[in-house]
Amino acid sequence: MKLLKSFILPRIVQYLIVIFVGVTLTFLIPRLSPVNPIDSAMGRLTAFQTMSPEATVALRESLTDLYGMNGSMLEQYLSFWRRVLVFDLGPSFTNFPTPVSELIGTSIWWTAGLLGFSTILAWFMGLIMGTLAGYFPNKWWSRSAENTLITIYPVPYYILAFILLMLFTYYWPIFPLVGGARGTPGFTWSYISSIFYYGFLPALSIIISALSFRFIISKALTSSERSSDYVKFAEMAALPKRKILFSYLIRNTLLPQVTDLGLSLGTVFGGALITEVVFGYPGLGTLLLGAINAADFNVIMGITLLSIIGIATASLLVDLSYPLFDPRVRYE
Repeated sequence: MKLLKSFILPRIVQYLIVIFVGVTLTFLIPRLSPVNPIDSAMGRLTAFQTMSPEATVALRESLTDLYGMNGSMLEQYLSFWRRVLVFDLGPSFTNFPTPVSELIGTSIWWTAGLLGFSTILAWFMGLIMGTLAGYFPNKWWSRSAENTLITIYPVPYYILAFILLMLFTYYWPIFPLVGGARGTPGFTWSYISSIFYYGFLPALSIIISALSFRFIISKALTSSERSSDYVKFAEMAALPKRKILFSYLIRNTLLPQVTDLGLSLGTVFGGALITEVVFGYPGLGTLLLGAINAADFNVIMGITLLSIIGIATASLLVDLSYPLFDPRVRYE
C-alpha cells in the first residue's frame, strides 16, 4: 500500500498531466500558426476551378465544420478532446476524404517493425558488447570494437545512412533503393521475405548508429562498476567470470539502460524521419514529412499526439518497472 501511494500514484498523476499538456499544446499550435489550414485547403480546392461566391462560402463553412474549427476556442477545445479520446482527427487535407487514423494505422506498422526490431537488437548488442569490453579492457577484440565504434559515433546519422545507401544500392546494387516491400500484401513467403529484404539496409543504419552509443555507455558503466568493492570481493572469492558478468555487472548497470530502452521505444511512434526519407521507407516519418510540406495539419497533429502518448507511456512503464530492477525502490 505504501508503494502504491508513494511511488505508483504520483507517477500516474504525472503521466496524466503530461498527456493533458501535450494535447493542449497540439490543439493550440496549429491555431496560433500564421498559416490557416482552411485557407490552405480552399486554395488547393479552388486552384484549378472557378466557383461562385455562394459555393465558395458554403465550401468554407463545410471545411470549417469538417476540420473541427467551428465555434469559439473553448468549443473547439472541448470538441478536440472528444475526438482525441476516440482518435478521430478528421480527414487528411491532402488525401481527402481518407481519415487521419487510417493513414497513421497503415504507416505505423512499417515504423514499429523497423524501429522496434532495430532498437531492441541494438540495445542488446550494445549492452553485451559494452559490458564485455568494460570487463576485459585489454583484450584485442575489446580495443578493436572500442576504436571502431568510437570512430563511428561522431558521424552524423544521415551521413552514415547515405554512405550505406551509396555502397549497397549504387556501387554494389545488393539492396533496393526505395520501398518497404514488393508484391501483393499477405502472409506469403515472397511478401514477408521482401519486407526483410527492403528493411535490411534501413535497419542496419539504425543499428550501427544506436550500437555505438549504447556500447560507449555500457563500457563506461561497467568500467566504473568493475572497480567497486563487491566485484573485487567476488573476484577474490574466485567466482566464475560468467557469474560476475551476469549476476553483478550487468544487473547493476542495467537500470539506466532500461530507461534508455524505454524512451527509445517510445519515440517509435514519432517515426524515423531521416531514416525513412533517405531510404524511401513507407512509415510515419515519410507520412509526417509529406504532411509538413503540404501543411496537412490534421496528419501532423495525429502523429504528434501519437508521439506524445507513446513517449509518456514509455516513461511511465519504465518508472513503474524500477522496483523490478532496483531493490532500493522496492524496499523503501
